[in-house]
Amino acid sequence: MNVAIILLACVGLCVADTPGNCMYEDIKGTWKFYETERNGDNSISCDELGETVHENIFSLEFPNVVIDEQGNHGTWTMIYNQGFEININQRSYFAYSYYEGDWGSSTSYCNRTFNGWSRDVTVRNWSCFKTEKLTQVTPRVTKRPVLPHGNQMYKNDENLIKKINAAQTSWTAKAYPQHENYTIREMYLRSGGLASAMTKLPSAAPVSPHLKATVASLPDSFDWRNVGGVDYISPIGDQASCGSCYAFASAANLEAKLRITSKMERQDIFSPQDMVSCTYLDQGCFGGFDYLVAGRYAMEQGVVSESENPYLGKDAPCTTSKTAKRTYVSNYKHVGGYYGACNEATMMEAIVHRGPVSVSFQVYSDFHPYSGGIYHHTGFVNEFNPFEETNHVVLVVGYGVEESTGEKYWIVKNSWGEWWGEEGYFRIRRGTDECAIESMAVEIDIIP
Repeated sequence: MNVAIILLACVGLCVADTPGNCMYEDIKGTWKFYETERNGDNSISCDELGETVHENIFSLEFPNVVIDEQGNHGTWTMIYNQGFEININQRSYFAYSYYEGDWGSSTSYCNRTFNGWSRDVTVRNWSCFKTEKLTQVTPRVTKRPVLPHGNQMYKNDENLIKKINAAQTSWTAKAYPQHENYTIREMYLRSGGLASAMTKLPSAAPVSPHLKATVASLPDSFDWRNVGGVDYISPIGDQASCGSCYAFASAANLEAKLRITSKMERQDIFSPQDMVSCTYLDQGCFGGFDYLVAGRYAMEQGVVSESENPYLGKDAPCTTSKTAKRTYVSNYKHVGGYYGACNEATMMEAIVHRGPVSVSFQVYSDFHPYSGGIYHHTGFVNEFNPFEETNHVVLVVGYGVEESTGEKYWIVKNSWGEWWGEEGYFRIRRGTDECAIESMAVEIDIIP
């Protein structure tokens, strides 16, 4: 079976697969919502809408303000290019933007959504809704190249490694024999997968004078692996050949926050497999977003321990027991308050004052052989394997400055095993939005 057929088969099987591609300018504006009775619970299915009994007009304004027809204010945010979330009048609404087609070719109709889910701030009184924008939006046609040679085994590119090491001294590359255990398709999934693909790099937000003053008071370096002699970060995981980086980063975010909040009394390891298999909010092994998993899923359904649903590294039916003990978050947000407000300064402030943050960044083929130092994209690409850039989700645990060069960096926990990079971690340039790493961070508040 070639990779094109595999992709099409997955689209048919995964309810949440979304090749949608709607931009901020498509979503901003006035929408009409049609909502069912608010009497469901968190097991509600919105596949079929049913009778609608509530109608609302919501105006989504710049940068993240929503106003209803009565003049009540709330907030909204894009979920990358996949959909949007609204919080107003003590209720939260989420829906995916509507599209037709598949991963090879899709048309996004950004003036409407698929059926969405709504609930109140107590995470009760659930309902379903549909919505349409009151102004027309030109459909977006997106064509994505099929990954060729996907079933061939990955080969380390020695020429690429030599070019990287000869061209700069900030970081070093090496060949990892472990990578050659994967096919090209599997390496692609380890780097994020189709559901996380960045078709246009977002940008970090500008820094206000007030925020600059706040950051000036922060330490020059900070690392949650050693705060007062305590390591608050859970062990490195390995996502294997599944595009579940968002689940590992979400689990790492939750685990770190739980250690910090409980003063190390709880050192749970949460189940990435539960996040892969048990929610409509991601695309399983084809990718997902930490905002929806570490945030919305953990608030609405709760997360379970690794022992409740051990990691399989593949799409599988949900086997988590309904009686499993769950841990919840009380709040989640994009760093800065909404998608588009993140930058170096807001990330530093969040990390020092509240804990690690999960981030998305662009993986290029020169990142795979990284073995140490402060990474930046060299511009070199793999000559042997036809990779497309993908969006990888990881956990930023701290930051620092290289004494010998003055180069600033983030300290980042990856999910490719301890054998990769700096014992499972990597450092990447800070302050330049390297590979969009300062554009889409997520922080959460956990209930210990």
